[in-house]
Amino acid sequence: MSDTFLYTTPNDPRAKPLIDELIQEYDSRYGTFFNAEGAAAELNRYPAEAFAPPVGNFLLLLRDGETIGGGAFKHYDAQTAEFKRIWTRADLRRQGLARKLLVELEAQAARQGYSRIYLTTGFRQPEAVGLYLNYGYTALFDVSVDPEVYKTLPFEKDIRHLAPVVPTIDARPPLRVAAASH
Repeated sequence: MSDTFLYTTPNDPRAKPLIDELIQEYDSRYGTFFNAEGAAAELNRYPAEAFAPPVGNFLLLLRDGETIGGGAFKHYDAQTAEFKRIWTRADLRRQGLARKLLVELEAQAARQGYSRIYLTTGFRQPEAVGLYLNYGYTALFDVSVDPEVYKTLPFEKDIRHLAPVVPTIDARPPLRVAAASH
């Protein structure tokens, strides 16, 4: 059993199982609560280019060549990447795959110059809320209030500590110490 990450595009045929399962899951939890057209309308809200470098990225997690999870990010502001579509296949949950996706997406966002993550999840996704709270995300809402009051639950995380270290080249000539004269 071999898990690998693949950076690609939402239009990649290997992304279809992920997106189809996302639509099914969101429709089963929310129906037309957010949109009369259901989850498909939300997932089609952003063009594939929004999840393309240099401002975004789209990630699949493959196991022996089969899509088992994924996630994406897009530009939110100059310092912030917005995570979207983080998902693991329903029959493979509780194996740490979502955390594995978060770690990789955070690292990639940092490599692309972002220092902060913003994301939202729905009020009927307590598993996602637990994941984000347990993995260092700060809730931007009162967690003691019934989440249905908010509908959409926003989170943030500072990822400055993940910024790649870039060696600097000093163009100045080295200092030379002059011989002391007596």
